[in-house]
Amino acid sequence: MPEFETVKRVFLRVIGAILLLCGLVYAFDYLSLRLKIPPGRQPFGSVTVQPYYEIHEKNGKTEYEFKDPAAETCVNSLFPHLGYLPCWWLQRRPERKIEI
Repeated sequence: MPEFETVKRVFLRVIGAILLLCGLVYAFDYLSLRLKIPPGRQPFGSVTVQPYYEIHEKNGKTEYEFKDPAAETCVNSLFPHLGYLPCWWLQRRPERKIEI
């Protein structure tokens, strides 16, 4: 059974190292946004999104009603911060579905 304990210990260390690395990447991403690293980088951006309503009717059909395109604020970072989605995410998904 000592082999199992060794494998378990190595596995837990690898998982711990991965979690620590993810935490460091998130923290660096947040600090680079707040401290504007590199200098001159704009922390916020804007992406035009197309919102639409997805209306489920009683007869089983679905109706779509499109609204006017609107600019949505985003952050130039890897992860969402300060209540905004990353710009790279919004640029890949420019439609905003609202279910009714």
